[in-house]
Order: sequence, then C-alpha cells, then structure tokens
Amino acid sequence: MATERRNRDDRITGAGDPPPPRPAGRPQHQPQRGPPPPPRSKFEPVDREKTCPLLLRVFTQLEINLHGSTTEVSISHPLNCPHWLVLQPRGRAVRGTITQGRDGGKGGHHTKEDFAIRGKEPKDEVQIYTWKDATLGELTDLVKEVHPEARKREAKLSFAFVYPDRNGIFTVRQVGMTYANANKRNLDETKALAELNFQIGDYLDVAIL
Repeated sequence: MATERRNRDDRITGAGDPPPPRPAGRPQHQPQRGPPPPPRSKFEPVDREKTCPLLLRVFTQLEINLHGSTTEVSISHPLNCPHWLVLQPRGRAVRGTITQGRDGGKGGHHTKEDFAIRGKEPKDEVQIYTWKDATLGELTDLVKEVHPEARKREAKLSFAFVYPDRNGIFTVRQVGMTYANANKRNLDETKALAELNFQIGDYLDVAIL
C-alpha cells in the first residue's frame, strides 16, 4: 500500500522525472550592433539662394607686403559695391578692389593691439559677403583671387578669428591652416565658419606664409 501511494504521489508531483534536455549547440548570442551613427552636424546647411549673406571683414598679413599699392580688378556685380568680394551661391567669387596698406608685413597674424582702436584696424582689408557655412577652402580661393602671393605653390594660409573678450579686449584665435597648392589638401579646408564657432561680427585674420 505504501509503495502504491508513493508511486501515485510521484506521478502527481513529477518527482523522479528526468530533467528536460538542454538545447544542443552553443547558446545564441545577441545580434551585434552596427557602427554608431555619424555625429550630427553642429549647424544646418545654409540655403544660399534664399539666405542673405553676411559681411565678413578679412585682414591679411603678408611676409612681403606691397607698400601702399592697390590692386584693381574691373568687374561689375549685383551689389554694385566695387570694394567688396562676393561669394556667390555656386562658390564663384566676384572680385572688387583690395587696398594693401603700408604696415610692412612681417609674416604671421596681426596682433590684438592692431585691432585695439576701432576705426584704426590694419589697412590690408578685404570685405567679403559670405555665409556661415562657407569653408576655409572657399575662403582660401577668395584670398587667392586678389593676392598673387597666396597663389604661390609653397604658400600656406593661416586663419584666425578676431573678436573682443568679456573685458572688451580683442583676441586673435587661430582656427585652421590651408595650402595654396591643390595637391596638399587637408581637413581644415572642409571646416565651415559655423563649425569653428564663428559669430557674426568677428573679423577674419589671414596670414599668408
């Protein structure tokens, strides 16, 4: 009687049943994830056909300066402003007049003292209408349009932003370097003004080395 009761209890509780078989083969792994998505751009591309360009004051410094000379380029353009460069939507420059001062360039960037007095900025200035998504490569081509020294194969162009700090003292901050030689491309050429934290009202200082 005790044996019969124990067998009945085993059938009810499942005691004595063999453990369920394990799945054959290696355990399945979670599917591998693909590469992370590329980082989002810090700025939205500008529709140059619909967006009004900004005025950028560009100051150049040459190792060998043309003392007080003026390079005249006769060409007409929509804004009818002969002293300005215009970067058109397709990236082509409309050239105007550039006046080079008597500062006797020593190479390298202008100093913050050169911008200390408003209205007495360096005389080697080009005014450009452009957009915040303009790249250093595009600006290099603009400078090469008006500066023969920037077209030399061995020439390098160093770019710096000039702006006042919290105390109103001007700061010169280098942001990139490009090459005049088309065979010496680098990543700085693809950097846009907006990516480099350019703010409307900043000056651009270009050292032609």
